Amino acid sequence: MIYQGDSIRVEFVSDGIAELQFAAAGSVNKFDQKTLEEFSQALAQLAETKDLRGVIVTSSKPTFIVGADITEFQTLFADLEQTKTWVHKASRVFDQLEDLPVPTAAAITGFALGGGCEATLACDYRVADTTATIGLPEVKLGLIPGFGGTMRLPRIIGPDNALEWITTGKNNSAADAQKIGLVDAVVAPEKLRDAALAIVKQAIDGDLDWQAKRQPKLDPLQANDTELTMTFVTAKGMVAAKAGKHYPAPHAAIKAIEDGARSHREEALNAENEAFVGLTQTDACHAQVGIFMADQLVKSKAKKAAKQATKEIKTAAVLGAGIMGGGIAYQSAYKGVPVVMKDIRQEALDQGMDEASKILSKQLERGKLDHKKMAKVLSSITPTLLDDAVRGVDIVVEAVVENPDVKGKVLAQMETVVADDAIIVSNTSTISIDRLAKNLKDPSRFCGMHFFNPVHKMPLVEVIRGEKTSDETVAAVVAYASRMGKTAIVVNDCPGFLVNRVLFPYLAGFAGMVDEGADFAAIDKVMERQFGWPMGPAYLSDVVGIDTADHCTEVMAEGFPSRMPRDTDSAIAILAAAGRYGQKNGKGFYNYGVDKKGRPSKEKAPEVYDMLGIDKDGGKEFSADEIIARTMVPMVNECVRCLEEGIVNSAAECDIALLYGLGFPPFRGGPFRYLETVGLAKFVELADKYAHLGEMYQVTDGLREMAKANKSYFAG
Repeated sequence: MIYQGDSIRVEFVSDGIAELQFAAAGSVNKFDQKTLEEFSQALAQLAETKDLRGVIVTSSKPTFIVGADITEFQTLFADLEQTKTWVHKASRVFDQLEDLPVPTAAAITGFALGGGCEATLACDYRVADTTATIGLPEVKLGLIPGFGGTMRLPRIIGPDNALEWITTGKNNSAADAQKIGLVDAVVAPEKLRDAALAIVKQAIDGDLDWQAKRQPKLDPLQANDTELTMTFVTAKGMVAAKAGKHYPAPHAAIKAIEDGARSHREEALNAENEAFVGLTQTDACHAQVGIFMADQLVKSKAKKAAKQATKEIKTAAVLGAGIMGGGIAYQSAYKGVPVVMKDIRQEALDQGMDEASKILSKQLERGKLDHKKMAKVLSSITPTLLDDAVRGVDIVVEAVVENPDVKGKVLAQMETVVADDAIIVSNTSTISIDRLAKNLKDPSRFCGMHFFNPVHKMPLVEVIRGEKTSDETVAAVVAYASRMGKTAIVVNDCPGFLVNRVLFPYLAGFAGMVDEGADFAAIDKVMERQFGWPMGPAYLSDVVGIDTADHCTEVMAEGFPSRMPRDTDSAIAILAAAGRYGQKNGKGFYNYGVDKKGRPSKEKAPEVYDMLGIDKDGGKEFSADEIIARTMVPMVNECVRCLEEGIVNSAAECDIALLYGLGFPPFRGGPFRYLETVGLAKFVELADKYAHLGEMYQVTDGLREMAKANKSYFAG
């Protein structure tokens, strides 16, 4: 044994060839600070080992290395000098691997991401098996590679390919990595270790020039000035178009690569270190790291629920076809849970099957599935008009019209059809689960399961616990949602649940400005381009459906009459009364159609300006800061109320719910991360400025106390 640590062991395996194996005690290998220290020690020991002729780097697990330990980032990045010291020291550990006086080869299986990928880049050769996924996803955390990735990757696969990999953060298959020269060979999993040994032996025997393979990584980038200039100009244009101004990491990656292009390894690494450290202090990085941590929390809760579930969902039924029912049926069937789709009208069943077929056809066109898979999914959906077809399923998802009386009758009738242990859920978006539960004899097996439209694209499912819902029911539904590929957030019952409840104060803030004469399109522009929402509030209302939004205002007003009273003179109510329902009928705040090339078009509707009494030359002007405050203060306040009332269990889960359910701007991290970025005290001061506008602008006593005590919603 050459070296033995808690996460790494090194020993000779074949005639002077040593195996450095990552073998962490946990489920995956990752570069936490302790593992990095062991890595350095192991490499130092190897460098001094007599009779060493070559090294292979392997993993004892089905995955190579998933990257750095992100759970350490928030503590590490809190101190600037500490961050500088850490990244400088950590990145030089990879130099130790690259500087070993013998040929080296990485044997890549499973995920080799971030620091895991960078470890392979420090080797002379890379062999991957067919399960390998390789990438540098750091930009998704608001960072860039910090262990030499921006320096080594361009020198191995060329600056064009490297810039695409690093600025997009996408994962790549072994085959794709081989095509661009990152991987030297791709083999079956059972042949991986032998293939790595073979390539090192070839280098030892002189059949491969390993020193020539290594040298370009130590030298300046080999490309002429014209080529480099064109490469960086193109990359900057693409990043500006795709990432925009809100995400500094891709821009910093280009700069780091450009700054180090004409330098040897040490100077290029210094450029990377400087860019990395700068990003660790940005709000975007803090937000995106926060998202990762919150997502891990939600996933861990889902896994725990799946383990606790006493009932496995093997078959499902959807009541109510159409677009939503078809979407739910498709998602269940696609993920391997056969589903019966029931309706009382054949036309609705046809529409539901058409919806599933449409989704599958698009995937077929994009090469994401073949005809065999498409046929299998469609055959797993059974459309029916008969109750008997539903009798044996494990779960029934009610997705009929959003009317409590209709839903109540359907639920009560279905309870008499299915087995006594079958779970019944309602895909309601606003109606109280406790209210619907009154229609059932056994409400313990009933809860809400709120999907978001379009079902196949939106990752969130709200699982709504009623007063009498059993823990077993919640666990089984969360497990089913996870199996469907969805992120499940468990919330308690209230009007609008979590996502819609906090959305409507946001829309009410928007409507208030329109009532005062603001241009709805100008508000959309600020909330999209400056705040970062994928759609401004007017456009979002059109997409959701003006009639749907108007109906929801009635539900919210019934639940929160003092804070969210219904205003029949509001813009939403006026448009709904005029039959302007949004995208669904081509006219809302905007008019929808197709342009001369047949592409979807969206134009401001001049008639809406007349209907709402808005000056067509621009309306009443509000500053960007005021527009953001008028819309976001009510939303954040409502999120705080939901947390204080126990509707949602944690600030992290609320953040994920809005990110995945509404498209909250990721670079802001979610409503609570945004609140903390603004600063609790500053937010209270801002809200107080608008408190005269009504209760939804007034902060809770709890938030005020948190601000005074300088506390965090993410503490502990």
